[in-house]
Amino acid sequence: MPITKFVVISPRPTDIEAFERVYKNEHLPLAAAKLAGKTKYVGAKILASPQGIPSFHRIAEIRFPFLQSLQACATSPGGEETIAHAISISTGWAPIFLIADEETIDFSAP
Repeated sequence: MPITKFVVISPRPTDIEAFERVYKNEHLPLAAAKLAGKTKYVGAKILASPQGIPSFHRIAEIRFPFLQSLQACATSPGGEETIAHAISISTGWAPIFLIADEETIDFSAP
């Protein structure tokens, strides 16, 4: 059964240290408290790109058991507040928001 994910791709901020403080001290606690129905958060901070300075700084995946639970969360007051906060702390342009089904391939299996 696929896992449904809400994927947030944040652009490279103008002040990385300031963004990281707000992201860790405000945004993540807000998301943890307000995103009803979530099962897991997986985050990645972009370190580099073979194409030069990366255009993006963070990728967040918030997992839900199925699409309906993600949709209910996104349209709830807590979901709307969390999405608005992600937009408000973003510099340069708004984050990219995507809904995806996770596919896993185990390359270590024979």
